[in-house]
Amino acid sequence: MTSVSGGAAELRRPPTVVPLGERGATRIADRVVAKVAGQAAREALGELAEDASPPHATVVVRHGSARIRVHLELAYPCDIGARCGRVRRRVVERVSALVGMEVPEVAVQVERLHPVTAYGAAQGRTR
Repeated sequence: MTSVSGGAAELRRPPTVVPLGERGATRIADRVVAKVAGQAAREALGELAEDASPPHATVVVRHGSARIRVHLELAYPCDIGARCGRVRRRVVERVSALVGMEVPEVAVQVERLHPVTAYGAAQGRTR
């Protein structure tokens, strides 16, 4: 014969509180932070030039803060400073919100500018 001790009374018992020093820690890999930063840069840029590669990021995480370098390609002509500023703000916002890390530095490196041909300019000489 088998008996069950406690039954439903054990399920209703409040959980024990684990002291802070004995709790585990969550470590988020650098590559995960880099993926979040790269996606945030894509969101900030919107539509890319036809032959542009999507932005990517490299990250160094130390003591709960992430230093990020974003590599991207832009269509030209454009306001490069404004676009880079938009990318910086979006990366800081998304990494802070999704990963919970402080972002003291976001360096944006423009790897290549893609000239945008105006309508008719690709067909030869214009006056």
